[in-house]
Amino acid sequence: MRRTLLTGLAALGGLALSPFSRVQAQRAAPQPAAGAQTGNVIFFHPDGMGLNHWGAVRMHTVGPDGRLNWDRLPAMAVYLGHMQDGLASTSNAGATTHAYGVKVNGNAFAMHEGQRIRPLSGGEGSIAHEALARGKWVGLVNSGSVEEPGTACFIASAQRRSNYDFITQMLVESGIQVHMAGGERYYLPRGVRGRHGEGVRGDSRNLVQELRDKGYTVVFTREELLNLPPTATRVWGIFAERHTFNDRPEETLAQGNLPLYAPNAPSIAEMAEAALRILSRAPQGFLLVAEEEGTDNFANANNAAGQLEAGRRADEAVGVFARYVQANPRTLMLMTSDSDAGGMQLLGPGLTDRRRIREGQALPERDNNGAPWDGQGGSRGMAFMSAPDRNGTRHPFAITWATADDAAGGVLARAVGLNSNLVSGTIDNTDIYRVMYRTLFGVTLS
Repeated sequence: MRRTLLTGLAALGGLALSPFSRVQAQRAAPQPAAGAQTGNVIFFHPDGMGLNHWGAVRMHTVGPDGRLNWDRLPAMAVYLGHMQDGLASTSNAGATTHAYGVKVNGNAFAMHEGQRIRPLSGGEGSIAHEALARGKWVGLVNSGSVEEPGTACFIASAQRRSNYDFITQMLVESGIQVHMAGGERYYLPRGVRGRHGEGVRGDSRNLVQELRDKGYTVVFTREELLNLPPTATRVWGIFAERHTFNDRPEETLAQGNLPLYAPNAPSIAEMAEAALRILSRAPQGFLLVAEEEGTDNFANANNAAGQLEAGRRADEAVGVFARYVQANPRTLMLMTSDSDAGGMQLLGPGLTDRRRIREGQALPERDNNGAPWDGQGGSRGMAFMSAPDRNGTRHPFAITWATADDAAGGVLARAVGLNSNLVSGTIDNTDIYRVMYRTLFGVTLS
């Protein structure tokens, strides 16, 4: 009864075997389908955003009768994110699967059990490596630190996710056209002061200077990004010592008088707009991989205010991407998360009188089953208030959490533009690679 992505691809070129048997059997370079259209690919990964996260952001941002940019994307599929060795994904394993099209174990960082991965195409390296080899421009944009796997796994491979210095070095040496994230500490030698803090590298390499020597324009703030010279074609943004946000519980941020996001850092939407201005000049097309990392980290910290703000920022980026596709129809914008961070749920006022959620009244610390509640300011805070509904009424609500980890919750893949019709029914995490590959190279992987 359901129409899966594999059903759609079967009509184009055949059903799939298991990923590893297929990869080992596929040695010849796949050929483009006759008459296949190719174009640009934007892959957006708002990390940790399950269906319930999007629902809470909708209530808070545009109200229960409003619609997010995310809501307006025409293509939708249920996303299956299990790994080779487990039912719930890790960020690094999920990103590896998106980049290579094969299932891996949860500890993978663009390697499988310490070995180089043969991608689903049978070629060499990730889909980003293949795009570079074919003359396409590649950009990576992340609100988190440079080593965050949602973008880094498309270029860097490491034995351990914690090899931050080495991951940063691989990115700098990759030759990609655009990179924007935080993580200045991993570019500079220990004790060397940068724009945001001191370096922690164990070697003597100054990767910021190496980037400049390679011809990159290096920018450090929102203002510098927005004032890039129009001729810049190789840009590297370094916008924080580590993340551009402070991913800690609300009470901790209040004690330190810390904001949710660094005020001098650009938002993910501003980074995306700047990246697209550069990548749109690519003669052979481009691949842009973007990630809002705050949606995952704030949820893992059970910081509801931070997660709602991160989700709003992610939706702002969706609007940027959707408008670009509208103006450039030979572009696919494909997006998904690989997990449901924190198991976030929204609670309205329809509870028993003893635990009713009321405007201006402090919330209970926990639910009857022990699950923690969040309001404005965190635990025991006042209820959040929704944006007005169609009658102008604002409704109080609370956020509750199932875990401080990533869960295999309700995740959707969504798309707009070229080949977005392939995102339908149920889509496996390996199919993210298939759809991107079809769009970039005109090849249906069988």
